[in-house]
Amino acid sequence: MLVGAPLQDVAADEAALPAGNPFATPSTLPYRLPPFDRIGNDDYAPAFAAGMAQQRAEMAAIAGNPAPATFDNTLVAMERSGRLLDRVGLVFFNLASSDTNPAIQKLEEQLAPQLAAHRDAILLDPKLFARVDALYRQRDKLGLNAEQVRLIERQHISFVRAGARLAPERKNRLRKLNARIAGLETQYEQRLLAASNAGALVVDDRAQLAGMDAGAIAAAAEAAKARGLSGKYVIALQNTSGQPALTDLTRRDLRQRLLAASLRRGWQAGATDERGLITRIARLRAERARLLGYPSHAAYALEDATARTPAAVNAMLAQLAPPAVANARREAADLQRAIDAEGGGFKLAAADWAHYAEKVRTQRYAFDESQMRPYFEMRHVLEDGVFYAATRLYGITFKRRTDLPVYHPDVQVYEVFDAAGSPLGLFMADYYARPSKRGGAWMNNYVDQSHLLGTRPVVVNNLNVPKPPAGQPTLLSFDEVNTAFHEFGHALHGLFSDVTYPLLSGTNVPRDFVEYPSQVNEMWATWPEVLAHYARHYQTGAPMPQALVDKVLAAQKFNQGYATTEYLAAALLDQAWHQIGPAQVPQAAQAEAFEHAALQRAGVAFDPVPPRYRSTYFAHIFGGGYAAGYYSYIWSEVLDADSVDWFRRHGGLRRENGDAFRNKLLSKGGSVDAMTLFRDFYGAAPDIKPLLERRGLGAASDT
Repeated sequence: MLVGAPLQDVAADEAALPAGNPFATPSTLPYRLPPFDRIGNDDYAPAFAAGMAQQRAEMAAIAGNPAPATFDNTLVAMERSGRLLDRVGLVFFNLASSDTNPAIQKLEEQLAPQLAAHRDAILLDPKLFARVDALYRQRDKLGLNAEQVRLIERQHISFVRAGARLAPERKNRLRKLNARIAGLETQYEQRLLAASNAGALVVDDRAQLAGMDAGAIAAAAEAAKARGLSGKYVIALQNTSGQPALTDLTRRDLRQRLLAASLRRGWQAGATDERGLITRIARLRAERARLLGYPSHAAYALEDATARTPAAVNAMLAQLAPPAVANARREAADLQRAIDAEGGGFKLAAADWAHYAEKVRTQRYAFDESQMRPYFEMRHVLEDGVFYAATRLYGITFKRRTDLPVYHPDVQVYEVFDAAGSPLGLFMADYYARPSKRGGAWMNNYVDQSHLLGTRPVVVNNLNVPKPPAGQPTLLSFDEVNTAFHEFGHALHGLFSDVTYPLLSGTNVPRDFVEYPSQVNEMWATWPEVLAHYARHYQTGAPMPQALVDKVLAAQKFNQGYATTEYLAAALLDQAWHQIGPAQVPQAAQAEAFEHAALQRAGVAFDPVPPRYRSTYFAHIFGGGYAAGYYSYIWSEVLDADSVDWFRRHGGLRRENGDAFRNKLLSKGGSVDAMTLFRDFYGAAPDIKPLLERRGLGAASDT
């Protein structure tokens, strides 16, 4: 089958999928959970081929229907199409991120341009667009409900933004650009995984790990053993610039080696060099934006976000950057004084920050991170913290399921029930790091909720917690606890979806809105009633002492200058790469100079605080989804801070509050304009003041 062929030429070429293929028919497992125990590497390629052929035939039938376009024969038919492709795609791309292997990686590289061409064949088909456009023009006269009108509008936007109005020769150029970009993004992701694995720090002598606790050292020994390096220790790289071990390691030379390994990922010539890929991706995205009539990729991407324009994003980042950097410089002075007090005899550098910040925090608040870990055993955090907060707020309950197949032994499955006991969906927790999993934390769906299709959601949260040796407890850092609550906020957005059409389901909302519900859910990690319920010593069961709780809460604004500056530096880098035209994109050899100049120009080039992500390991933007959208976290945090303030003013952890948030916002998915949902819940337009207060940036409005 020629993947780029016009829709009307495909039906006769439809591939037949053998009945024995696990994707051939919908899963018969509860909630249509994929039959992971039956899926093998060889099942994907034929399922993708058949799935693309099937959807192309379905779309060709819609486009060629001689009857006038109606909502049912066009929009509903489109929503029903592609079921086989969805089944295989959701499984394949989830596992490509969470448990990949060479066969998956090879197929992923082959599929990227094919799937881009498949999407183009649908969205660039003039007959199909004519039907959607006809319905769009008369949408207010069809007697449809609000969700149906919204579906027409979103589909129409998808076609227009995909280039449906371009002339044929420009569509051909667009198809080529899309295929090349998709292929390069996949190469970037795969090379980054290899770079992170190759960059892991190998330590020969346990004495060099002075400062690390016994559990972390044991995990490093296990990681080395898994690489065939028995007797050594391996500190694996996390996805961010900063690495957790930098807090504990007392040897400065080892801290410097570890941070250097992190910061140099992808910058050096060889098999993991990302410079050529990021510059080609940026240039091709800029070319595509120009082809579609936009001055830059950022202008194109932001038009369909709540921010709307690069100017709006730039204004917010410019408001926040000066006070954030000023705060970071004040914090740096405090750390330098701590170094000098020890007789260190050196100037604070980026590799020293986490270590001395922890010392200053210990002095100032009389506690350190290691005091908290024994109270954050992973299973208790999940079941007695994350789940407990959700039960109190929304009335939902959880039952662990050990009878269902999983794709990896570390995955835990829970069935979720609504307050009345009715089934709601499945939640999967995949919390441990492994070499086959990409860095970071994220939420995905294996099954989307849809009343049209009769499907309930199956969602998964992925974290990257180092796995301890067998028999040892998994003790989380406070950041990891916060991340568990954050990602479950995304899961709730998927689980509570209550819409008819798949296109509008769950987290199918603007990129700069999707982080908002997840950030709101972080508030419950330190809510006194919730914290008291899960923060119990893993050996004795004793609750975290109130004195320690008070210190944790008092220290929440500590180091916010650093945290805000490293984040803003990354967000500004993202905009720098995507607010330029094709001719302004540097060559590979100048990529590092371009990055440095962008940070200098934005006023966030402060050596002790490197960007949270440098360009070569910035998977958010060069792997696809967040290109020109990394600002979304701070943009969403404005809404989050307002909502946290709302919850506090309305009594906090109460069912009435949870029901309001669920019914007015979480359940709606993309069926209503995002900012309309926020105003319906919050009762007013967003206010930046609570965010400034939270991050200790009260002076930002006067800067």
